[in-house]
Amino acid sequence: MGEAKRRKTALGEKYGQETRILPWIPITKTQSEKFVQWTTRGAWIGIVLTVLGWIAIRFIGPAFGWWQVV
Repeated sequence: MGEAKRRKTALGEKYGQETRILPWIPITKTQSEKFVQWTTRGAWIGIVLTVLGWIAIRFIGPAFGWWQVV
């Protein structure tokens, strides 16, 4: 426990708090990781929706005779 006590006295009030990405931006590393996870998930959802829309327009649409509109 000696190392933990030394760190606690060295850090003072900052002991146990999450570190920020940059000192002047109030965003922690955990928050930034969650942001990356959410945006990655959103990007994949957008890609899947784009592919499904393309399939619907390219293959399903002409099967119902919608090709004459274009």
